[in-house]
Amino acid sequence: MNAFIKIGLPWAFSIGTVFYLGLYFGSKATHLNKVWTTSSPATVTPKPTKIMEERVEGYSTTTKLPPSAPSPAQAAPSMPPNLQRILQGGDIVERLGAYLDAVRSMDPTNVKNVVQAFEELPSGYGRHLEMKLLMRSWANFDPEGALAYASNSLDAKSERRFGISEALAGWAVKDEKAAISWAQANHSGNEKGDNPLLVGIIKGLMETDLDAANRLFLSLPGGTARWQASSLLADRFTQEGSAAAIKWVQQYPRDDSRMRETLLGQIGAKLARQDLEATSNWAKTMQTEPGAYRVTENLIAQWTPKDPQAVATWVNELQDAQRRKHAMAELSAKWSTIDPVATAQWLNSQPLSPDLDPAIATFVSLIQGRDPEGATGWAHSITDPAQRKRSLQSALNAWKQTDPDKANAWLKENK
Repeated sequence: MNAFIKIGLPWAFSIGTVFYLGLYFGSKATHLNKVWTTSSPATVTPKPTKIMEERVEGYSTTTKLPPSAPSPAQAAPSMPPNLQRILQGGDIVERLGAYLDAVRSMDPTNVKNVVQAFEELPSGYGRHLEMKLLMRSWANFDPEGALAYASNSLDAKSERRFGISEALAGWAVKDEKAAISWAQANHSGNEKGDNPLLVGIIKGLMETDLDAANRLFLSLPGGTARWQASSLLADRFTQEGSAAAIKWVQQYPRDDSRMRETLLGQIGAKLARQDLEATSNWAKTMQTEPGAYRVTENLIAQWTPKDPQAVATWVNELQDAQRRKHAMAELSAKWSTIDPVATAQWLNSQPLSPDLDPAIATFVSLIQGRDPEGATGWAHSITDPAQRKRSLQSALNAWKQTDPDKANAWLKENK
């Protein structure tokens, strides 16, 4: 129900509004065609300022046009006949397509009309796709105008940041340096280096030049912007394949240990879902560091439901003792919820040692509710005295809830 309210309802509302928009444009087709072919948007030049919140209302159409584009003084071409037909009638899909056609044919002569069509849609998260198309198309010929509109006309709570990000992404594809200059000039935060506006530029660069996007990402100081951009790049490099994603994350600077651990965990989780073999090979050869534990955890979580015996073999082959100890406990936790009998057999096949203690303690905590007597026996086999005492106490407490006499008798015999 919550998912319907958050996703389905705005979508349905958006489609309904597009239906209304089609009827509206259908009844106003002759008027719209005249406006589309003869009017040009009013020119409003924003005040020069470094703070985007101080820009004046309106949007700029003063950007110099390429030689092939018609000047605003020239009469714009007529609305395509198929677009006129769709606006006058047709089904919901055609009317939604009419908006897409309008955005696709957007130029300095019809900005006002396309923006008006966009504003007919219900505001909020439900029109983010339409906004993305509007901002990207607008940024192709007048990025500063698109940014002025996003900064001054979009809702600050639900749309403004997204609109600015998409406009900057579109601008970065055309002119990375100019987009960066605007972002630096219009960042109003106290920390000048931690500039979230640059995240939109990284988003755009990822589409055409992944190396350039990564260079800009690595140039960011630690902070909000770098955290936001890291998730985008993790997704993008994962799409490039396991080898590309692993190479990228392994090269992340070690002096930023917290971010490195987070990124290794993110990449490990994504790759484990799509390529178990590559992830297991990578995890086995990783150097011991916090991020390696995150990769191992994600691998075991994805792999154990499919083939726990293969995971057990892989865990036993880990060369680093600390990582093997950690992996055994993780496998015990995941396998116990699927097949506690098979888990017990695996634990029985391992030599008792401090390395196995965490795996046994985990097993005890998971079975004591169903088999407190058995859990007590397993707890008693833990070699580390402190760990054994904690696990025994927990298992005995569970046993006393179901059979206190038998639990107390066991305790007397095993003091």
